[in-house]
Amino acid sequence: MELSNQALEEGSSLNQKKMGRGKIEIKRIENTTNRQVTFCKRRNGLLKKAYELSVLCDAEVALVVFSSRGRLYEYANNSVRGTIDRYKKACAASSNTESVSEANTQFYQQESSKLRRQIRDIQNLNRHILGEALSSLSLKELKNLESRLEKGLSRVRSRKHETLFADVEFMQKREIELQNHNNYLRAKIAEHEKAQQQHEQQQQQEQQNLIQGNMCEDQSMASQTYDRNFFPVNLLDSNNNHQYSRQDHTALQLV
Repeated sequence: MELSNQALEEGSSLNQKKMGRGKIEIKRIENTTNRQVTFCKRRNGLLKKAYELSVLCDAEVALVVFSSRGRLYEYANNSVRGTIDRYKKACAASSNTESVSEANTQFYQQESSKLRRQIRDIQNLNRHILGEALSSLSLKELKNLESRLEKGLSRVRSRKHETLFADVEFMQKREIELQNHNNYLRAKIAEHEKAQQQHEQQQQQEQQNLIQGNMCEDQSMASQTYDRNFFPVNLLDSNNNHQYSRQDHTALQLV
């Protein structure tokens, strides 16, 4: 019977695991070990939730937990005492408007002091990075500062190298583009010069043809003028013979 009961309990536990996590009855855990384990788990979850609330929502959170053994656990993003004082002032000011303004003034004073402290820390850090006001730092702080500067310097150098490589790659691409454009322009210039030479040769050929045509016309006009100024040789010979015959005939008559 005991074995069967254990088997049933194991089967029910397995079924519950398969079914998923069920609802837990909220009541005091009687087992001391289980109660301590649950306390540790729930406490860690509560502290985690308080931290997330303070970071995500920029809220002022203060958490105070006492265990069953009287051990104190606390968390606060500012300070537990300051948050409790603010809580007391807020509770006391719930029935008095003047206390509300005082609480607001106190809150703004705390915020301003916090901001001034942060500004002062940032200014000191900037001076330390520049190598100023190092006398107040301890050896451990100087080592931390040195490691921080080395990490920052390595990041700066890596970024510089990336920028240089990008610029070199861009300039190489630009050089190729300019060379291609230069070759294109040279080809265009060569085509233009060739077309211009052909045009000049054509003009010279036309001028030569025109000069030859003019010379032919001049020669033809010169030949025509020569024919008008001089008689043919046969005609002159016939005229001379006729005159000689008339002279002979006249001479015979006189005798």
